[in-house]
Amino acid sequence: MWLLPLFPRVAAFATHTFYKTTVTGGTIPTEGPLVLVGNHPNSLLDPLFLVSVARRPVRFLAKAPLFSNPWTSWAVNAVGAIPVYRPKDNPALVRQNASMFRAAHEALLSGDAVGIFPEGISHDGPALVPVRTGAARIALGARSRLGREFPIVPVGLFLRNKEEFRSEAHVLVGDAVAWRDIAGAEDDPGAVKELTARIDESLRGVTLNLDDWEDASLITAAEEIYVAEHGLEPGNRSQVERWRLAAGILSDARRAGDAEAVRLAHEVRRHEDALNLLGLRPRDLNAETDLRSAAGWSARGVALPVAIVVAITGALLFWVPYRLTATVVGSSGADENFRASAKLVAGAALFLAWIGILAALVWRVGGWKAGAVALVLLPALAVATLGLLERSSEAWRDVRRFFLLRSSARTLDGLRSRQRDLARRMKRLRDEAAPASR
Repeated sequence: MWLLPLFPRVAAFATHTFYKTTVTGGTIPTEGPLVLVGNHPNSLLDPLFLVSVARRPVRFLAKAPLFSNPWTSWAVNAVGAIPVYRPKDNPALVRQNASMFRAAHEALLSGDAVGIFPEGISHDGPALVPVRTGAARIALGARSRLGREFPIVPVGLFLRNKEEFRSEAHVLVGDAVAWRDIAGAEDDPGAVKELTARIDESLRGVTLNLDDWEDASLITAAEEIYVAEHGLEPGNRSQVERWRLAAGILSDARRAGDAEAVRLAHEVRRHEDALNLLGLRPRDLNAETDLRSAAGWSARGVALPVAIVVAITGALLFWVPYRLTATVVGSSGADENFRASAKLVAGAALFLAWIGILAALVWRVGGWKAGAVALVLLPALAVATLGLLERSSEAWRDVRRFFLLRSSARTLDGLRSRQRDLARRMKRLRDEAAPASR
């Protein structure tokens, strides 16, 4: 378990590098026994998200085949993962799960955090699948030996384009599950059933459960339109919570056969398509286009040439491992649930190897001191290049948006009018929604 103490820092770096990650919601206890439960949309990256937001070492339950795979065995052993023997992997080994429960109990009794994905599988479905009883049995068994309850904290993950490098990742930390009133141990079917139901409910409260994956882009587009015209909802809900509200309203409207809501959804799609053709977002329609605003983006662009030079230098230096990562993952045959994990693992290995090669070349040409400096500076340049490329892209987008808004007044006036109408109708729909859906 040599990597376990460093696990939170490694996980935070990995998740914030691969994705544009935002974390909202409650707090996670930094010490004492703790069970973290999360949804499981993205294979090996999901534990990284949970330990990153926990900011403490977490021992995860992991399927047994990972411990025999040469590509993953070193990692799961290094972070102290606990093997789970699933019937689908090898029915003959299921009886060994007694050792899994013992290891999880011992970890909790030692004051450690244990991470569990109670769905039991990593999947690409649009909604949470019913959770299994393992998390409840572990918690109840540990409580019997410890003599008291401890926090069970749900963590929801929502990845808009999980395979895409630098796409959005949202993490929502929920409130701890209330289970003090549940009497019984891990062998009590009633207690296990009740705690499992509460864990399931807590996870559904921090995850975006959709009727269909196509609803994801519709809901995010509707939310962007609503916020652009009305601002944030009172109570400062997180972005994922607002998406959940919209998803609930849409699902309820469909079940009720609300023709107006269905028509509104169709018009939101059309509006989104029109904005995409122009390279605009809903909030751009309300952006200022006066000379003072122009001076603002001009001032921000003063340092742009320097940033571009640094970014291009870094991009050229690291083009080889970047392309090799895509080639390796593309030819690996990894399925959709594992592709992002494969990109992270392959990319990390190839970039580290490439940095070593470049540092060795510098050492050969300029001596060991120059090689040592290169070994330190090259990783920093790689990270800086990533940030500078994104900032440069945003700066050019600001410039393009400014001139587009100044030169296409008639077209944009029509879009603004339609967007205000859409936002007004969405507000009415929200106001009419049942309080329970809010």
